[in-house]
Amino acid sequence: MYDIAVIGYGPVGMVTAALLGQAGHHVIVLEKHPGLYNLPRAAIFDDETMRTFDRIGIADTLLPTLHVQRTYEWRNGAGELLIEHDFAAVGRQGWAEWYMMYQPHLEDALDTTVRSLANVTIRMNSRVTALTHTRHGVDLEVDGQDTGVSARYVVACDGGNSFTRGWLGIHQTDYGFSEPWMVCDFRLTAAVDVPTARQVCDPEQPTSIISLGPGHHRFSFMLDSQDAFDTEREPERVWARVSPYLDRGQAELIRVATYTFRSLVAGWWRAGRILLAGDSAHQMPPFLGQGMCSGIRDAQNLAFKLDAVLRGADDTLLDTYQSEREPHVQAVIAKGIELGRVQTLRDPAAAAERDARLTNQRASDGRPEKIRFPGLGPGLRDDSPQAGRLMPHGRVELDGVDGLFDNAVGRGFVLLADGRDGTSLGPRVLEVAAKLGVAVHHLTDRRLSTEGITDIGGVYGRWFDETGLTAVLWRPDFYILGTAKSVSDVPALLKTLDAAIAPTVPRPAARTMS
Repeated sequence: MYDIAVIGYGPVGMVTAALLGQAGHHVIVLEKHPGLYNLPRAAIFDDETMRTFDRIGIADTLLPTLHVQRTYEWRNGAGELLIEHDFAAVGRQGWAEWYMMYQPHLEDALDTTVRSLANVTIRMNSRVTALTHTRHGVDLEVDGQDTGVSARYVVACDGGNSFTRGWLGIHQTDYGFSEPWMVCDFRLTAAVDVPTARQVCDPEQPTSIISLGPGHHRFSFMLDSQDAFDTEREPERVWARVSPYLDRGQAELIRVATYTFRSLVAGWWRAGRILLAGDSAHQMPPFLGQGMCSGIRDAQNLAFKLDAVLRGADDTLLDTYQSEREPHVQAVIAKGIELGRVQTLRDPAAAAERDARLTNQRASDGRPEKIRFPGLGPGLRDDSPQAGRLMPHGRVELDGVDGLFDNAVGRGFVLLADGRDGTSLGPRVLEVAAKLGVAVHHLTDRRLSTEGITDIGGVYGRWFDETGLTAVLWRPDFYILGTAKSVSDVPALLKTLDAAIAPTVPRPAARTMS
């Protein structure tokens, strides 16, 4: 019996398999297709996602294939700027806030990593046809194979048309945004000067133009109906549509596909030992580039909790998955729908009113907008200040090694205390933390001490100064479990973690998430 069966081998399934495989668990991946998809679908990811890719070990491989995008603009049919979003070259997670990518490059890097793990088995051309709960796990039937697969838990990353969700009879809530679009992808063959992140809010033809990394570009066009795709997909018609920006001497048309952009959330994301992740759990309009990012957040959330459960923690810990993640997903969907309504107005009078409102708003604000999302919902976190938010990620130095915190100091559960004034958490806290697998560090001022972490970029010192807190405990998925105003509050933080992950019965320990 495997520890985990992952259904689906897209980016979310790959990240899930990589995280759990790197944690030492025996994982099997079941993918219905015979090979990698090898065509672009997702196009964008953020700094939080890049932090996950760095944790897996593929960030350096990816960087040469990516385009860092600093702005995202929304213009009307006349070319007037309606909305501008600004993205930092280095965001709060230590990486650029917006990367444009060609998805096959990402999948190649993830696939190489997953296949390097001896404890992960990948079976392509393996369509799951049934799932049955047993006393100790789940039995999975696979089309064309006499012998099925058994696993203690299943993570279904099988997409928007999820077999697993349908098999379980899980309903979906529709948030009311459903629009047909034609997506046209190009491989660039010459230098071009085209927008790299623009929404054209033209009632005659809503259009999206985005980079897919240095060598590829995407043009998407809203259709009057799904039925129009068979005619509009003809290459001559596609080239006519993109002719204001691109000609045949500059690019090769590599893909034309139709998508109906939807806004759906599954009613529940867990059925016993089976959990949904990514598009099988939620689908959202693409205007924020958060679809794949949301799925990878799911994978991070699930991976460290499944790791704890497989080491003996009570599996009620898995009930915190949806309660934490769903509010974030709902906020992303709501913002995506809001922007989608801006983009897809087809009535000229309503569009003119929209243009006047947004240009006046820009004139009064005077600055580009920043996109911010909420933290976690209730779950494995306390109610202290900052709990449930992403912990910032900066450059530090420890024992002569400097770099981003994750690489220079370590990953997993981390307890960081502000020791710049000489504050120490003491031996009892260190002892309890060690039993829970929590790494404890003190932020120090090297003018006063030769031990502890030097805050090269000032990220952590500023965070402590701004919040007025003394210590913070964050999780392997980078979210804050809780904070302490004084040293005396720290034991309560560790008690919250202990109550969630302490083994209920003795079991062999797998390697902790790192």
